Amino acid sequence: MDKRVIPVPSLIRTTRTFPFADAGDFKRRAFAWANAFDVACFLDNNQYTGYVGHDYECLLAVGTVSQLLRADEKGAFEALTAYCDEKRDWLFGFLTYDLKNDVENLTSSNFDGTGFPALHFFQPQAVFEINTTSVTIHCSNESPEQLYESILRTAPALSFHKDTGALGLHARIPRPAYLDTVRAIQQHIRLGDIYEMNFCQEFFSEDCILDAPSVFLLLNNIAKAPFSAFYKLKDRYLLCASPERFLKKKGRKLLSQPIKGTIRRGADAKEDDSLREQLQGSLKDRTENVMIVDLVRNDLSQSCRAGTVHVEELFGVYRFEQVMQLISTVSGEMYDDLHAVEAIRRAFPMGSMTGAPKVKSMELIEKYERTRRGVYSGAVGYFTPGGDFDFNVVIRSMIYNAADQYLSFQVGGAIVFDSVPEDEYAECILKAKGIFGALGLYSEGKEFFY
Repeated sequence: MDKRVIPVPSLIRTTRTFPFADAGDFKRRAFAWANAFDVACFLDNNQYTGYVGHDYECLLAVGTVSQLLRADEKGAFEALTAYCDEKRDWLFGFLTYDLKNDVENLTSSNFDGTGFPALHFFQPQAVFEINTTSVTIHCSNESPEQLYESILRTAPALSFHKDTGALGLHARIPRPAYLDTVRAIQQHIRLGDIYEMNFCQEFFSEDCILDAPSVFLLLNNIAKAPFSAFYKLKDRYLLCASPERFLKKKGRKLLSQPIKGTIRRGADAKEDDSLREQLQGSLKDRTENVMIVDLVRNDLSQSCRAGTVHVEELFGVYRFEQVMQLISTVSGEMYDDLHAVEAIRRAFPMGSMTGAPKVKSMELIEKYERTRRGVYSGAVGYFTPGGDFDFNVVIRSMIYNAADQYLSFQVGGAIVFDSVPEDEYAECILKAKGIFGALGLYSEGKEFFY
């Protein structure tokens, strides 16, 4: 007789599905309605069809039945494991990059102006699965019908440009210092310390008053990224337009999709196709990508059965609104007895945001960067009641501390042996194009911080 204990969810939810005529309109109404809550998470695929593995067009979670907040990195993954086992419910949250200190014997001591905790997850009062023609609502003690009607009565959120003439945006690393740092990293490569390192820099504004929800909508409209996320934790906001998946679990399958290799979009279809061929044929970009693919394969092999880790796609070119990027897809079959959180821990942080070898790269990142990464290059996502999960990589993102009126965004890229420092800086500015646009600071032909 099978004596296994079948886990029981800690919360019984009522579930109903309702139709709507316009997905965009319903998303904007739901987003506006959600901002009345102290804690909310909005995950939007933006109907991007290029990626494999999307289960939902959009997910929205609001309110807290319970939550897990860790100010310190040490022991965070253990606490998350216990939280998942206890709740066995929908859980939404983020993991900051600095949880590397819980995975390896590392530290983070650089400046942090955003003040996010190391980890935050919450068990929502209500979860909304928004697809193209309907919404499925899961709620704890409210009526799904009442929530649906309340959203329909809410005016749709609108994006708009706020006057940012006095924004006072600054570079934490001046351009000459950035170029010198790239050369210093390349010296480590020549000495054999590393093969590749992701080097990031911060742009910031102090005394900044920002309408975070409106700016997110504008950023989302500009970027239309497949892993966009808006996360509100009281007076802390993440406005994320990420194109990258960190790790997904469905059943026993793990899936990771690292990005390495970037080029701008063309002015017309002919130039776009030419640039696409240029990116796909770039030896430098392919070298960057394959190094990280090997790293991700190694990360997944720690959680997957022997012989099951393989590359489903190598050097795929994906078109986004501002850039095209090389994306590879790596998957494997997870060990039957391995906890979902342990699979995340073994792969964390994403290899595309660290370098190879991973630990040495993270040590040098701490040495050469001037800002603590925090939620940037961490991950935002969710667990399902059945124990599956999907997490993005937090890039192309603004982090806003409303209490301290501090706005921050970071951008970076892979530094390799043959990197040209000036080109790496230009790539940073290109990757930030959507953010400049959302802040009303970018116009064609105008480059910032040169």
